[in-house]
Amino acid sequence: MNPTPGVPALRRILFLCTGNSCRSQMAEGWANALAPDRLEAWSAGLEAHGLNPQAVQVMREAGVDISQQRSKTLDEVAHLDFDCVVTVCDHAREACPLFPGRTHRIHASFQDPPTLAHQAASPEEALGIYRRVRDEIRDFVRQLPDCLESRGDA
Repeated sequence: MNPTPGVPALRRILFLCTGNSCRSQMAEGWANALAPDRLEAWSAGLEAHGLNPQAVQVMREAGVDISQQRSKTLDEVAHLDFDCVVTVCDHAREACPLFPGRTHRIHASFQDPPTLAHQAASPEEALGIYRRVRDEIRDFVRQLPDCLESRGDA
């Protein structure tokens, strides 16, 4: 189907992380909430660690429900053609396979809330870490469609 002139095309984007439990899940949720008319967002991990409950909680606080998303491995989405793959952690960047064709790669490293939360003095301090990373991911995703357009990807 040809896109409507003047209307950006819907782009399929993959957020890739190590375990697909937190950062990539939040990015998928934000993309689907902030740019559903411009992005078709997916997430996956090099491994599947399960959906992080604190990630679900802080996203819900921000008005985005990711509770129905599930942790997936890269193999589970390998049949899809992605316009862009965004690695959201350094390990995923280093281990990210090559994608065929026109797929562009972007790296945006975010700190790992579960790792940082282990050092928190209280559950509330731990949630503060999740909230900070959630907001950093939101800010990144918010500018992503325009970034892709300027690169000629959208």
